[in-house]
This record gives sequence, C-alpha cells and structure tokens, in this order.
Amino acid sequence: MPSPYRALFGRPGTRSFSAAGLLGRMPLSMMGIGIVTMVSQLTGRYGLAGALSATLALSAAVLGPQISRLVDRHGQRRVMRPATLISLAAVAGLLLSAQQRWPDWLLFVFAACVGCVPSVGSMVRARWAELYQGSPRELHTAYSWESIVDEMCFIVGPILSIGLSTAWFPEAGPLLAGGFLAAGVFWLTAQRATEPVPHPREHHTKGSALRSRGLQVLVVTFVATGAIFGAIDVVTVAFAEEEGHKAAASLVLAVYALGSCVAGAVFGLLHLKGHPSRRWVVGVCAMAVSMVPLQFVHALPLLAVALFVAGLSIAPTMVTTMALVEEHVPRAQLTEGMTWTSTGLAVGVALGSSAAGWVVDAAGAARGYLVPVAAGVLAALVAFAGYRRLRPQPTLPRAARTVADLPEPGAVAAERQGEQSVA
Repeated sequence: MPSPYRALFGRPGTRSFSAAGLLGRMPLSMMGIGIVTMVSQLTGRYGLAGALSATLALSAAVLGPQISRLVDRHGQRRVMRPATLISLAAVAGLLLSAQQRWPDWLLFVFAACVGCVPSVGSMVRARWAELYQGSPRELHTAYSWESIVDEMCFIVGPILSIGLSTAWFPEAGPLLAGGFLAAGVFWLTAQRATEPVPHPREHHTKGSALRSRGLQVLVVTFVATGAIFGAIDVVTVAFAEEEGHKAAASLVLAVYALGSCVAGAVFGLLHLKGHPSRRWVVGVCAMAVSMVPLQFVHALPLLAVALFVAGLSIAPTMVTTMALVEEHVPRAQLTEGMTWTSTGLAVGVALGSSAAGWVVDAAGAARGYLVPVAAGVLAALVAFAGYRRLRPQPTLPRAARTVADLPEPGAVAAERQGEQSVA
C-alpha cells in the first residue's frame, strides 16, 4: 500500500470502520441491478424492472437525507440500526412478492420501503472527517480511499448479484445484498470509539443543509450524473442479453468500476493545488465526453474497453465533490450534506434506469446508450452554470487578520450558514 494510504490507517479503529463500510455499501451496487436482473428473469419485462429500480432509488433519495439529519442529531448507532431493520424487512417482502408473482403494485410498495436504508458511505466519510478535522491532505487521501472502496463494491457487487441471479435463482442477488447490509451496518455501529459525537442542539441551524447554494449545484449536477450510471446498468444488461451472454454484463460493469478504482488510487497519491471547483467542472465534463464512444460499439469486448476509459473520470470527480461538500456545509450538518450528494445520484439513477428501460423495450439496447449521452450533456451544462457558486468566497485582506485568526474552511461555511439562518 502506498505510504499516504498506509499513514492514513495509523489511527486506531480506522481499518475496522472502513472494512465495515465496505460490507455496508455492497447493496449500493447489488440491490438495484439485482432487482433488474431478478424481475427480467422472472417476467422478461425490462420496463417493469427499470421502474422498480427507479422506485428504490427515489425512495432512498427521499429518506436518505432525513435519516442522515437524524444521525447528525442523535448519533449513528441510534438511527442506523432501526432504519436498517425496516429496509431488510422490505427486502424480504419484495423477494417473496416477486417469487410468488403477486401484483405489480405490491412490488412497488416493498421497493419503496427498501429505500429506508442509511447512507453507509456518508457515515464512514463522516468518521474520517472527525478523525482528520483540519488536515486537508489526510482528508483528501481518506476520501480517495473511500472512493476506491466504492468502486470495489461496484467491481464485485454486480458480478455477485447478476451472476448468482442468473446461475442460481433469480432472487439470489438481492438476497445476498440484504445480508451484506445487515453485516456492515451492525458491525459499523458496534464501533463506538470512532463514531462522531452528535453536535449540541444549539449548533444545528434551522432547515436543511440543502440551503447551501454550493451544495445545490453539486446535488443537481449529480442528478444528471446518476442518470448516466443508472442508464448504463440497465442498458448493459440488455446489450449483453442481445449478444447472447447476459451473465457477462456483470463483468463489463465491473470493468467500468475498475477504471474508476484505478483513477481513484492514483488521485489519492497526488498533492493538488488550486481550488477543487475547477477540477470538479473538468471531471464532470470528462464524464460527459466519455459517453460518446458507447454509441459506436457493437460487441461486448469493445464495450468493456469503452466503459473502462469512461470510468477513469468518476472517482476523481467524486473525491473532489466530498471536498466541496465539506467546504460549503456546516460541520454540524456534514453527514446530511454528504448524503444529499448521494441523494442526487439516487434520483438520477432512478430517472436514468427508468428511461433506459423504456428505450430498450421500444428500440433495443444499442439505442439505450443515447440516454447516458443526454444525461452527460445535462450534467456538464449544470456544472458550468453553477460554477460561480462553488468558487472560493472572498476573504478579508491579509493585513486585516493574522494566521491564528484564520478559521478552517468548514468553520467559514458554518459561520456563513448560521448568518443565513438568522437572516
């Protein structure tokens, strides 16, 4: 392991909570694609499969920030465990409904309840932020590492979910995802030493963290970015099926995640200068451009190569996003702020997977790759339009204060947010 990453895990408990976060995040890559595979296996209806996956994503988008807001106020253990139990019960109901061919509306009810799941990635990143508060270099490495963990989930998860559902029985993928969720959340919340202490009531500003104008730009852009991810998942499964190798879709999607994983590992070793807002806009534009080659591939090996290249822009953009969230959101609302970016992605995944499912049903898999292109263009346009909100805020002249008077970036954001709430 390169030295910056080795030094990162010098603090007690860091290896354990990161490992627990890996398990708890596996459903992020397994549940949606598992539902698509399960329903398409049982019914042959990609439109229904995509709509159910979209329902799950939308539900998580609505409930996730509310759960994270409660976590900021009451702590991870007290909130995450009950929420996870509700989600697991809904997973059981969804699998039973699909297996017994119960009415479609019941599938949608259970899919919506599955969305009552905590954002494990945000919880883990909040622990890193607590440990390395005021150490931007270490936080950059920590966020890069967590981006690598995210991509490890997306490398292994689809292989397990699609592979088990096609080779064993259709419900196997979502079932295993539920098992990972239970193990990860209960292991993470058992580690009390590294759990961030809830902030006192007086530190919580009225209203949501989404009142931050910078966070609004990040979230709206991530809606479009999530549409890219959701569409690629659904279309790639359909494309592989048309090619006669449906199970190979998991390998192709794993290559997509592998590209992001490689880029994230390298990005974490860099000591970059300049404000992260510029790097973020470049990353969003790179993701948009990388969707264009998908229109010209007609075989699975070429698709895998194109997706590997497309994946190279993902992790650096995600890491930069976390740095911007920490800058624009008060520390007392940090978990909620990070979850809002996940919410944006979830909404986008819902829209992208649903749109892609209907396009595939109507015009075939090859046409389905037009959906991520359109989503990428929209993400780039929003990023350019909102760039001003993300640029560094003007500060007092250097002579007006000493170095000792300079607050941390998170404190500046907290002070500004508090002034807005009072106003």
